[in-house]
Amino acid sequence: MIKMKTAQMTQMQFCVRTLASVIILLLSGTLCTKGTHSLANTQGHNEPDEVGPQFLAQLSNISVPQGRDISFTCVVDNLGLYRVAWIKSDSKAILGIHTHMVSLNPRLSVTHNGHNTWKLHISHVQLNDSGSYMCQVNTDPMKSLSGYLDVVVPPDILNHPDQNIDEGVSTEGGSIALMCSATGVPTPMVQWRREGGKDIILRSESRDKQALKSVEGGRLTLTNVHRTDMGGYLCIASNGVPPSVSKRFDVHVNFPPTIKAVSQLVGAPVEREVILECIVEVYPKPLNGWYRNEGNIKLHNGNKYNISEAMINLYTWHLNLTIRHLTKSDFGAYSCSSVNALGKSEARIRLQELRLPPKSTTTPTPHVHTTAKQRRKQQPGHNKGLNEVVRAKETHFSNQMQQENDVFGSGIGVPQSANGGDGAGAAAAGGGGSGGGGGIVASGNVNGMINGAEVHTQVPARNGHEKTYKSPGGVAPSPRSPWIFANGGSQLLASATIATNALMAFFTILTMYSAKLI
Repeated sequence: MIKMKTAQMTQMQFCVRTLASVIILLLSGTLCTKGTHSLANTQGHNEPDEVGPQFLAQLSNISVPQGRDISFTCVVDNLGLYRVAWIKSDSKAILGIHTHMVSLNPRLSVTHNGHNTWKLHISHVQLNDSGSYMCQVNTDPMKSLSGYLDVVVPPDILNHPDQNIDEGVSTEGGSIALMCSATGVPTPMVQWRREGGKDIILRSESRDKQALKSVEGGRLTLTNVHRTDMGGYLCIASNGVPPSVSKRFDVHVNFPPTIKAVSQLVGAPVEREVILECIVEVYPKPLNGWYRNEGNIKLHNGNKYNISEAMINLYTWHLNLTIRHLTKSDFGAYSCSSVNALGKSEARIRLQELRLPPKSTTTPTPHVHTTAKQRRKQQPGHNKGLNEVVRAKETHFSNQMQQENDVFGSGIGVPQSANGGDGAGAAAAGGGGSGGGGGIVASGNVNGMINGAEVHTQVPARNGHEKTYKSPGGVAPSPRSPWIFANGGSQLLASATIATNALMAFFTILTMYSAKLI
């Protein structure tokens, strides 16, 4: 029994020893394998012909407004069995290895394109995401690249709950202080501008003033304010990150009314309408009105009166009073008035009757200005019928014509024929003209009378007595050529000319009639 137990124990110890040896052998082989691998790697790195991981591009620095999405890109060549990791440099926190995320931030992720590019994505970046980020390869020594993320924040103007709305209100001559605070990354710059491009007036205690388009700083102080300082003031904050923001502040200056009449004396006729006008400067808004008879009677809108007012700017008003159908009783004194909590002012206007001249019952004759034109000298073809009568008279009374030719024989004012006094032409025209240069054609004889200094026309009378007629001005009219007056505008001379021509025609016809009777 004891021998059996001893044999079993001896067998069990052998087995344990054998198992232990196997384990040791296995462990020894594993360690040897690791050691051999490590040694091989070490030897491989020391070999000059082996190329390790290399970065092909730098990591970018990124500036982005808050709330945007960004990504860092890391390009590594010849990575081999090494791995790429993303690390937040300031906190030394590992964000991800290869394509596996380590950080629990749901806005972070990593991607790999299957070749040599790894990306770290950050969505909806926040201000605390700013800092340095590292792309690292676990070589010995370690290789890495860094890029910086700058998260910027557009400016924002803060509302001050303790700010009183009355801080922008003062009486004329007082002071007003405006405060404007802005936040943003980077810190915004604050400046003040006036609405509408007007100048900001800064006055000192010595009454000196500066007119500026803009004022830097979060505080704007207006001293010794004037009514012209009223209006909107803009606080503008900017830090280079769009958009810039602004806030409007209203400035009000209280003062009593000042009123003036546009015209203190107004004239208008009866049965017409007239407008009386006043200009008032006042703030706050006043109570305006129109009065009659030294302010005893207040006027109201109706059929007789129309009262209106228009706002020119924040503190200026235009007041109008329209009076319809003026009568004698409407003339007299009027006044415009304006009153607010700080005072009262009024201006007086006197309305007088304007007497118009009576309307004329006769219609004036319009004056028509005429310019006398010089009449053209008529061609020989005019007054053909009268010339034939003259030729007939000359045929029957050659003696009388010969006497006239003797008077004008010298050729003064007698037009010659086109051939220089051709006798044949004279005979054809007058029937009995001579062939020499002294001959006178019948029509030329009459024209010669015009140019003579004094012309006498002898007309045989019915009783055998000759009558001599002297033309006015010593000139006998020509039936071939009209009168040409030195003064074309003289109606009297023109009338005399017409009468003379008519008289000459009458005596010519009378002569012919007498000749037939004889």
